[in-house]
Amino acid sequence: MRFIRDIYKEKAAEGKPVVSFELFPPKTDQGEDTLLEKTIPALLKMNPDYCSVTYGAGGSTRDKTLRIVNEIQTRFNLPTLAHLTCVGSTKEEIRQFLVEAKDAGIRNILALRGDPPGGTGEFVKTEGGFEYSFELVDFVREFGGFSIAVAGFPEGHIACKEGREVDWDRLANKIQHGADLVITQLFFDNQDYFTFSKYLREKHGVKVPIVPGIIPVLSRNQIQRFTTLCGARIPEDMNLKLEEIGDDEEAGLQFGIDYATRQCRELLDSGVAGIHLYPLNRAKSALAIANTLWG
Repeated sequence: MRFIRDIYKEKAAEGKPVVSFELFPPKTDQGEDTLLEKTIPALLKMNPDYCSVTYGAGGSTRDKTLRIVNEIQTRFNLPTLAHLTCVGSTKEEIRQFLVEAKDAGIRNILALRGDPPGGTGEFVKTEGGFEYSFELVDFVREFGGFSIAVAGFPEGHIACKEGREVDWDRLANKIQHGADLVITQLFFDNQDYFTFSKYLREKHGVKVPIVPGIIPVLSRNQIQRFTTLCGARIPEDMNLKLEEIGDDEEAGLQFGIDYATRQCRELLDSGVAGIHLYPLNRAKSALAIANTLWG
């Protein structure tokens, strides 16, 4: 299976953006069947270059993540990025994950510190594990055989109380430890991404792809839950429009598609390496965005 770093190099040489999306392991067997039998085949109509699969808060879906990544690569021949977090795992448990991943033909890892169990509260280092994601990057790089992605936060990580530029400095350090690319947390104001990217490139000389992560919102309540957890800001004009839409699900869905499409178009016009969509295991919004932007 191809390294994702090579995909970005090849697409850049062709002057084309990389198209990718994120999935999460469903909680039930029925949900997993739906994902594999219906959702992913539908998303493949986007002609994606790769996808990613999350690890779950507290590393709660480790086995499912490996199984789903393996299924996607085997069944659909789509390079897949497996999330891996520091939370709740010792170094030896992480090593075992990497052994199993490599044996399954997985070649791409998104190295994260991760969220605490339940997704809230303070991060607590596991005895015998890692405290910082750069340590995980080092560990995966030394293990060998993987292309490594890391997460970036255009508005600064919610847990970084020293300010967003301190968080960006720490991201630059992660990259220096061996990351091949950055995929950002969701954001709704492209200026936040432009400021973030410019800071990394001009202050730290970052050369790797800094890939914007874009979510098509479904409703005001849904996105408020997400932004509360990750600290992203909802622009006032967006918030007002979502309030106006209220409980109209169809209108909310279409607004999310239109807003995300405008975001993506501006980002692509600026020359970003690609777009990473967060479709929440649904195909409709992602397909509508892709049809508008890529035909």
